[in-house]
Amino acid sequence: MARIEIDGSTYDVQDGDNLLAACLSLGLDLPYFCWHPALGSAGACRQCAVIQYKDAEDQRGRLVMACMTPVADAMRISIDSEQARQFRSDNLELLMTHHPHDCPVCEEGGECHLQDMTVMTGHTVRRYRGRKRTHHNQDLGPFINHEMNRCIACYRCVRFYNDYAGGDDLQVLGIHNNVYFGRFEDGALDSEFSGNLVEVCPTGVFTDKTFSAHYARKWDLQTAPSVCVHCSLGCNTAPGERYGELRRIVNRYHGEVNGYFLCDRGRFGYGFVNSALRLRAPRIADQTAAISEAATTHFRTLLKSPKGVIGIGSPRASLEANFALRSLVGEDNFYLGFDDTEHTLLDTILNIMIHGGIHTPSLHETEQADAVLILGEDVTHSAPRLALSLRQAVRNATFERARQLKIPHWLDAAVRQLQDQARSPLFIASLCATRLDDVATSTFHGSPDAIARFGFAIAHYLDQESPLPHDLGDAERAQASTIAAQLMQAKRPLLVTGTSLASQAVIQAAYNIARALPARDKGLVFTLPEANSLGLAMIGGKRLHEVFARVHDGSADTVVILENDLYRRAPMPQLDSFFSAASHVVAIDSFANDTATKVELLLPAATFAESEGTVVSNEGRAQRYFPVYPAEGPVQASWQWLIQAIENPQWRHFQDLALACAASIPGLAWLDRLAPLRNAQPIGAKIPRQPHRYSGRTAMHADIKVSEPGQPQDTETAFAFSMEGDTVHVQPSVLPVIWAPGWNSNQSVNKFQDQIGGHLRGGDAGIRLIEASGTLPWFKEIPSPPKQEPGLWRVVLLPNIFGSEELSLHSQPIVERLPAFCVLINREDAQTLGVCGGDPVEINDPKGLPLVISPVRIEATLSPGFLGVTAGLPQCLPLKNGARVVLKKVGAEQSPDTEIR
Repeated sequence: MARIEIDGSTYDVQDGDNLLAACLSLGLDLPYFCWHPALGSAGACRQCAVIQYKDAEDQRGRLVMACMTPVADAMRISIDSEQARQFRSDNLELLMTHHPHDCPVCEEGGECHLQDMTVMTGHTVRRYRGRKRTHHNQDLGPFINHEMNRCIACYRCVRFYNDYAGGDDLQVLGIHNNVYFGRFEDGALDSEFSGNLVEVCPTGVFTDKTFSAHYARKWDLQTAPSVCVHCSLGCNTAPGERYGELRRIVNRYHGEVNGYFLCDRGRFGYGFVNSALRLRAPRIADQTAAISEAATTHFRTLLKSPKGVIGIGSPRASLEANFALRSLVGEDNFYLGFDDTEHTLLDTILNIMIHGGIHTPSLHETEQADAVLILGEDVTHSAPRLALSLRQAVRNATFERARQLKIPHWLDAAVRQLQDQARSPLFIASLCATRLDDVATSTFHGSPDAIARFGFAIAHYLDQESPLPHDLGDAERAQASTIAAQLMQAKRPLLVTGTSLASQAVIQAAYNIARALPARDKGLVFTLPEANSLGLAMIGGKRLHEVFARVHDGSADTVVILENDLYRRAPMPQLDSFFSAASHVVAIDSFANDTATKVELLLPAATFAESEGTVVSNEGRAQRYFPVYPAEGPVQASWQWLIQAIENPQWRHFQDLALACAASIPGLAWLDRLAPLRNAQPIGAKIPRQPHRYSGRTAMHADIKVSEPGQPQDTETAFAFSMEGDTVHVQPSVLPVIWAPGWNSNQSVNKFQDQIGGHLRGGDAGIRLIEASGTLPWFKEIPSPPKQEPGLWRVVLLPNIFGSEELSLHSQPIVERLPAFCVLINREDAQTLGVCGGDPVEINDPKGLPLVISPVRIEATLSPGFLGVTAGLPQCLPLKNGARVVLKKVGAEQSPDTEIR
């Protein structure tokens, strides 16, 4: 720690920080624009000027930029001196000369960092009367609006987009006082993290285009703490609602998980909540039920079936909803709802996480890794926010080199100059090229079995007791040995693998490598398909194929399906037969899908924005989301439909159900520590969902009816649908709205952190349920060398951030970014078939049954004999992972060869 004096007061600050971060950590107000906690210091805006004094006798001092000045023991500075205040005011006036006077119509209004800093600086009168420059605004795709005339040239956008996120299609153009931040030409921004420009930009240059379509002022949005439902990482979000419609999602800071950033799917995939396909009323036998009571009565009648009732859970439903279904049908009649391969993989992963003795790091911890091996995953598409963290891990060797040269880690430009001298190794073994290849030390491309064998070889070179695959090529041996040597030297090595390749051998190989590593601070991360995949696996249940067998043999005739489109889990003919054989099928879901068309009773479920629930992330962190606004009409949370079906339920509230879940499932015992539940507030006051400036409640519906109803009451959680309540005695991790006096933008989070960029005061949201212990035996079932089957291709489903996740496919902006419908084949296979890129091929099963007709794209890095298909695209659903298929050229005009990178 260093002791410094600021305006006559003495403070202890973190040694090694820059002065701006130190001042903000102390809760002092000091204006800034270009600096960002995750991006470091650039010194571009000159707005954080302070006076630094040489010693106690120095009365004049000198101007320094706080973001570029390291703290030092016995340092004396002044923030409030007249010289510093005047310099900041003059400098801001220069920055604002070309900024338009459009705050009343600017979409950033109300949470604008520029507004906050302008007021803080005291610049309230404009003297500039000259002609303002005018820029052309670009079309940057379905996610981002562009208004370059508001730019103050802070450089945050390009520093995040290019330097932090690895993008290359956003540039700085122009010079001097006429710089332009945009693309070389109009077009959608290519990066999967482009939406963060909305929050990184301190003005209104980059704004949320999806929000613009149904815009509301920020102080008119109702908000609640939530968790992203689009992958397994558990990023924290803050959804905003107005007039019963979800309007936007922004990042909610979490020191261990997402930090300051989200991926574009998590930010813009919320459209399914407002979709026209949403189920708004119950349906009984193709007839819409007028009231929910009739549906509940019919549900209870079906549950009395003498032949038995079985329940199918869902990895996108909450723990509480799955537990309620399990309790309703009985443990012996509960099935997890995974396809059989995924079920096996998740059982293996859960066993490794609990008994394997290898720590599963958080996203923040992954950024500290000094050597990374990704085995079998394209992380950008299967767990996007993890990919952003891995890009930061590559820089750790650079930071270490900077430390040796006594360059502060926050001095961004100087540190980046060292990147060519030192980079932490990142190794990728994947099916084909990935989005992280540009920062990879080396890559290996092969089939799932080849990747598994490669992983087992690396484990053997780390520890001779781990088995070595036979018939391994010389090149593979050499590469595996090199990777093993670099992982061996690392202090914080990290293994990343997952379920994308549907290969248990890949997961087992990753564990062998992690076990063989000697480092104490090693980590093993698994990417999982859905938001609650791990939580559902922890509850436990039977396999999906057993459901089909029981229905066909007549041992059960009533099935309850919870938030699960089974047509995404099993082949269509098998499911058609299942639905024909089942006497009664009940589905609880939030929107129409193929399964919903087959059921006798369909109950409309609330989405994450209208209900409460708990999900468990891929690291075993249980987190709770809360309703942003109440569900309308007969729509209810899934758990509510289920407990209402019990004639004398033992639980009547969410709190009761959550505590019962914690008490009944051994692995979930710590869930009772999660807060806030309905009685969690110590002083009895609820937490307001609405900001203190929330306006217009008494006039929102005046055009319909002058006498408006009162605010709805939330009987299930500690939150209120109000702007009144307790925000003082509340941990920042559960505050719906982050706000502090003078800080209306998202930068106000610095007022709620232990230190800048650190944890939230009182702790970050959630609780880890799994801490690994013990050691598992070496996995020894190594696949045989892959052999191509003449005339057959093996299907591999490739995850895609904008195409593979079920819910976001109902969001129109995401639909606009869907990958082209095509199949990927190797160049050699294309020559064998006589096709070029763009030519259509017919895909049949081995018996000749047609499955799909699709255009071809050539992928040079894909192994021969494999057919790459984007997972989740509706056109591709007939193709299942690992299936053997026959390809046949369809007569069509040939087009130029195309490669995917």
